[in-house]
Amino acid sequence: MKKTRVNEVLDRLERMGLEQMIITDANSIFYLTGIWVDAGERLVALYLGRHRDDCFFVNNMFTLPPNPGVKTVRFSDTDPYLQMLADCTDHAKPLGVDKNMPARFLLPLMSMGCGTEYVDASICVDGARAVKDEEEMEAMRRISAINDRAMAEFKALLKEGVTEREVSNQIKEIYQRLGADDLSFPPSVCFGSNAAIGHYRCGDVALKRGDCILLDVGCKKDSYCADMTRTFFCGEVSDEEHRRVYELVLQANRAAEAIIKPGVRFCDIDAAARKVIEDAGYGDKFTHRLGHFIGIEVHDYGDVSSANQETARPGNIFSIEPGIYLEGNVGVRIEDLVLVTGDGCEILNSYSKELEIV
Repeated sequence: MKKTRVNEVLDRLERMGLEQMIITDANSIFYLTGIWVDAGERLVALYLGRHRDDCFFVNNMFTLPPNPGVKTVRFSDTDPYLQMLADCTDHAKPLGVDKNMPARFLLPLMSMGCGTEYVDASICVDGARAVKDEEEMEAMRRISAINDRAMAEFKALLKEGVTEREVSNQIKEIYQRLGADDLSFPPSVCFGSNAAIGHYRCGDVALKRGDCILLDVGCKKDSYCADMTRTFFCGEVSDEEHRRVYELVLQANRAAEAIIKPGVRFCDIDAAARKVIEDAGYGDKFTHRLGHFIGIEVHDYGDVSSANQETARPGNIFSIEPGIYLEGNVGVRIEDLVLVTGDGCEILNSYSKELEIV
């Protein structure tokens, strides 16, 4: 068990008036125990209690390390495992649950009277995960460095006539050769006007001279995720508006990163980037929030948006990714990951953001 992390969650639970919680989200269980179990449809649950023993409920089919560091309850598919879990909780107290607990588990537990009431206490784990410790910061630095090296190799694939799918199909192999374990999400390889399509992945479009090329890519190592976007042009920038759009997005990216430090509101970081784009007349073409938190999941809880009035804290890691999307024409996005430090921020990506022609 990661006792410092567990204690932080228990402290957060106490501030919510709770003494106990059941966690079934695999990412959060890994965060708190260091043990990854891909449970599928089966129950894997971590019970945390301020005044009761913590218990890790795991099906017999899953292998655990010799010393998990927490009391472990093993069971088979035919055991009354939900009753076993219910027997662990304090029925006279409210019970926190996480937002991802399936109804097929939660509803029977409720019928067994596991607590006096049931509270979505996900924020207690999510809030703790949003502030990375030194171990996590180093993991994020390592995986972001791999992403930087990989981007240089992806750029070398960009030749006239290559298709989006041909480039996409080589990305995972390049990542693994550079030391990553896997993709952190399916890559977006977008040529020409496809770069203006939100969450476009790839197709059979061939690259031609004058096209913009948007690569939104990420890899995973040691269960932590990287994410980065760069936009290139093939052969030439054929339209001066395309060049202007690129420079505006770069200016917006830098404007946001320049003000990041502890105590700055996330809505103000979003506004710094958005103002650059709005003042140039493209405000309605920046169609998404400025960024998202990242760590064990590529989209951890938390974002950088106009709606988030929370303030940045040392240890927060999130993306800064302004974009301008002209439908049927061009799309430009430039994305870095940023770590909030004691007095400013550390940009985790070092790959150039200057306009590059391939």
